[in-house]
Amino acid sequence: MAQPSTADRRAPGGFRLPWAFLVLVGLLVAGRFLLAPHLTHPALRTWATVFVAVCVQALPFLVLGVALSAAITAFVPASFWTRALPRRTYAAVPVAGLAGAVLPGCECASVPVASGLMARGVAPPAALAFLLASPAINPIVLVATAVAFPDDPAMVVARFGASLAVAVLAGWFWARFGRAAWLPAPRRSAEAGQGRAGAFVDTMRHDLLHAGGFLVVGALAAATLNVVIPRDWLTAVAGVPVVSVLVLALLAVPLSICSEADAFVAASFTAFSPTAKLVFLVVGPMVDLKLIALQAGTFGRAFAWRFAPLTLVLAIAAGFVAGWVLL
Repeated sequence: MAQPSTADRRAPGGFRLPWAFLVLVGLLVAGRFLLAPHLTHPALRTWATVFVAVCVQALPFLVLGVALSAAITAFVPASFWTRALPRRTYAAVPVAGLAGAVLPGCECASVPVASGLMARGVAPPAALAFLLASPAINPIVLVATAVAFPDDPAMVVARFGASLAVAVLAGWFWARFGRAAWLPAPRRSAEAGQGRAGAFVDTMRHDLLHAGGFLVVGALAAATLNVVIPRDWLTAVAGVPVVSVLVLALLAVPLSICSEADAFVAASFTAFSPTAKLVFLVVGPMVDLKLIALQAGTFGRAFAWRFAPLTLVLAIAAGFVAGWVLL
């Protein structure tokens, strides 16, 4: 039997794969010499470290929040919330704010949970109070603050009081001035014939994919601003009382540190006053880039562009007053 010739053994496009491989190797070699010096630049390495750290810190709590939100949607009847919270919105806001003290999570978890609460009929101002209070006054955050400031227990009390005040005031402000068009309440219902387990899985999958993308966007912005802001600027303004408070307040927004870890970062700002550090701790869990991105993705940009500035102003004012009175 005649053996096939060499030409016959060549499959169509047989030379394409080896040549493609050689081109890929050539690009990798060229990149090794042309791009490697830039990829190892300290600023780029810092950017990558901050980006990965923000995502790694936030992702477990985001998953926790999405799971809680899906569980609320699938398993908790809407009638439960009408019984658990006062009927009057202005009375429900502080109750919802205090309820945030029992959930150990960061701001990434609070957004999907608040969305789930709204989907089950909770008044938006009450859900927003829970959204702000949960990452700021839960037991893990308060214990971390006590460990970071072992010689200053008043810092824990001031952080709890100022953060709860911001959550309640923001909820009341939204109840008074907010419009339904700015915050369309999420409406989720199980499909016909779909059980509770199926509704839980579908809701969790949808929320995780939706919120995860905005978490990445927020982490990218936070990492970029971490590298852009020079450290020397912070040292120069630390001795100016009012300016130092505003600087740390604004710095908390791009840093986007998880609320369980921000107390240790605040304690490292040794040149700044206790009041400035307190404002940093109050602003951080309530107004940071990844949280704004998550709010915009979950509730819409019309909401985020109004609610974030309102929260920032209230957080700076409450932190300044609490620091002046208690620290």
